[in-house]
Amino acid sequence: MGGNPGGWLGVNLKPYETNIMMNDCWGRVCDLLKGDIGKDAFQNWIDPISFLNAELGTAYFSAPTSFVGTWVNRNYGDKIRLMLSREGLDVERLVFSVEAQVKPQAVTAVRPSEAAVVNKATGSADLPGAPLDARCTFDNFVVGKPNELAHAAARRVAKGGSVTFNPLFLYGGVGLGKTHLMHAIAWDIKERNPNARVLYLSAEQFMYRFVQALRFKDTMSFKELFRSVDVLMVDDVQFIAGKDSTQDEFFHTFNALIDQKKQIIISADRAPGEIDGLEDRIKSRLQWGLVVDLHPTDYELRLGILQSKAEMQYTHYPEVVLGSGVLEFLAQRISNNVRVLEGALTRLFAFASLVGREVTLDVAKECLSDVLRASDRKVTIDEIIRKVADHYNLRMTDILSPRRARSVARPRQVGMFLAKTLTSKSLPEIGRRFGGRDHTTVIHAVKRIQELRSVDNQIAEDVELLRRMLEA
Repeated sequence: MGGNPGGWLGVNLKPYETNIMMNDCWGRVCDLLKGDIGKDAFQNWIDPISFLNAELGTAYFSAPTSFVGTWVNRNYGDKIRLMLSREGLDVERLVFSVEAQVKPQAVTAVRPSEAAVVNKATGSADLPGAPLDARCTFDNFVVGKPNELAHAAARRVAKGGSVTFNPLFLYGGVGLGKTHLMHAIAWDIKERNPNARVLYLSAEQFMYRFVQALRFKDTMSFKELFRSVDVLMVDDVQFIAGKDSTQDEFFHTFNALIDQKKQIIISADRAPGEIDGLEDRIKSRLQWGLVVDLHPTDYELRLGILQSKAEMQYTHYPEVVLGSGVLEFLAQRISNNVRVLEGALTRLFAFASLVGREVTLDVAKECLSDVLRASDRKVTIDEIIRKVADHYNLRMTDILSPRRARSVARPRQVGMFLAKTLTSKSLPEIGRRFGGRDHTTVIHAVKRIQELRSVDNQIAEDVELLRRMLEA
């Protein structure tokens, strides 16, 4: 590291002097952050990270997990860069790496026992989980056919009282509204009962806190904290798959809360039975209640979301003129992720406000050229397997199984044919994704479906319908 890393006010210092000044700078930034974001948020997110050094405009930090580093960078990165610059350290970006050794004070600040004591003393419903997004409420959730069951179930759980489905398990792809609904449930419960102990966190956070409890030989406090809540919400539960000790603790926590008739809400990117590496006993428990699939959005739902978000944007940019057909164009072209869809609309309004132009169809295409290119429909093998299984009333595990009965083998061949024609994946890769089969099996399946399409009207209709659904 040179004598002036990170742009230290143009002063030439020796390396050890620079290190001292950078650490002092980070100490002052920590003091500012604590006052700005609050003590609890600081202890949960900033204290666990360690400042390493800064060089050539980049500040380097260690974090206990990749989740913590990513979360801090996404939520506090701009604030940290600005504060570092004000304190004399010119930094353009932050880099977080996962370190095996975390400073003791960072871990003790988020011990389960201490967090539980604070909440018991204050009587607050705020537990040491992930923060809730104020924008993610039921009022801001646009309901359509693909998500109406999930929305109705979430509303019912939020009302409290006797609920026949516990847990509520929400699953679906990225950007379909799982996390939004979980936050909405939490906000609604808090509004109805401010003293309710609602804990929302990711599966990775659950695992991190359990590991720290083991490290400090403080598992009893961990158990007391997680088993004393009224509502436990765990996002992206697929991340504990393969983590034996974490799964064991999750299993016992789950059972304890169910026995106490406390509500559990879980989300994942796929159904419980389809999560590889998840213990069978946990899969069974997760299917006790209501399992709801949030389907990919259809055109009408996407358009409704855009119309709702456009109204909100007008409160910030009342001068913007949105041309005819723009929302319809976006709803048609950006179909795979609601977050990308909302981000595209936000960019259009900001662009129009800054340059003072009406948002016409041509302006939208020009401004969002990169988003539109990235959003061009890309069919995945997982999606093909899911659609084929649904169409033939099978489970995905059936398609991937070694079963050779025609009722399973023929749909499997249809899936392989669609994977060959709709994706760029190689034959060996397709075979692996369809239950670890050889590429020659894929060749045979493709040839067989090609032959059947010309003589079997039902097969031809099935293939055409599935192709249209996948390319929609």
